[in-house]
Amino acid sequence: MSLAIESHHRVAVLLHGGIRGDKGKTGLALLRYGQFEVVAAIDQETAGDSLKEITGIPRAVPIVPSVVAALAYRPDVLAIGIAPSGGNLPEAWHEELQQAIANGLSIVNGLHTPLASDPTFAARLQPGQWIWDVRREPPGLQVGSGAARMLSAQRVLTVGTDMGVGKMSTSLELHRLSQQRGLRSRFVGTGQTGIMLAGTGVALDAVRVDFASGAVEQSVVTAGTAADIVHIEGQGSLLNPASTATLPLIRGSQPTHLVLVHRAGQTHIRNFDHVPIPPLRDVVTLYEAVATAAGAFAPAAVVAIALNTAHLDSTQVTQAITQVMQDTGLPCTDPVRFGAAPILDAIS
Repeated sequence: MSLAIESHHRVAVLLHGGIRGDKGKTGLALLRYGQFEVVAAIDQETAGDSLKEITGIPRAVPIVPSVVAALAYRPDVLAIGIAPSGGNLPEAWHEELQQAIANGLSIVNGLHTPLASDPTFAARLQPGQWIWDVRREPPGLQVGSGAARMLSAQRVLTVGTDMGVGKMSTSLELHRLSQQRGLRSRFVGTGQTGIMLAGTGVALDAVRVDFASGAVEQSVVTAGTAADIVHIEGQGSLLNPASTATLPLIRGSQPTHLVLVHRAGQTHIRNFDHVPIPPLRDVVTLYEAVATAAGAFAPAAVVAIALNTAHLDSTQVTQAITQVMQDTGLPCTDPVRFGAAPILDAIS
């Protein structure tokens, strides 16, 4: 059985506390970028409010307080769209998932807690009903070999000054625009949200470190064999002391282009106030040096800056983008707010 959210599915997104909070990145991305019908967002805190007014996402999706309330909109898939601390399933959600399964919904699970092997849930599945645990290590992995550099397709990797600054959104915006321009574009998801959206990819935080670059390589080579351009979702940051994902992504994808993603005004690594973010021009130099590895690999230039300005007003946005362009000499835009054209133009 193929596990993926298909275009014909009617999806309810479980988002308790995540629409206004900071844990709902997965669900909000499904709402913004999903190529399937989202029929309800489930959130006790904002039930009855306007999703568009709260999030700016131009989708007329009702917010309801529970899975039971969402059933009125006839979903056939429940996607867990929130990432609690530690990635574990909160006890309070067990009843919600039981209700979904009892009413015939399949489950898309991006948490670290596996559900498909839990008899509490799996034993109640009916024929055609499934549980997709996204954060699973793929079988048959090999160590990286640098094979992606042999692809003719352009390989665009988003890299960041920190975690959670907008690398996935930037890659998705670039992928969408590439398709609109008639390019054979593929998106390689490397986290649970990207994989839910693309249907394929590798959950890098579920892969043993020895095989991390090989897992990325496998996904990129598969995607790039019949593509003009491959957009690889970035993870982590070389600047963040808790991040181990960025280097395997660089080595596994063998990028031809890098796009640096930064949250406007952020001066230190979030949760590590003792770690400053250097000037962006120095971060550009760092990423280019690591990608090239003193000539061991082909050069990969940072061609543009994607600036996350979600917290700024229109006047502040213009000033922030102008300042970054002056500081780095590179094109800069907020691809979610204004579109990704300046960045894709720099790649083409």
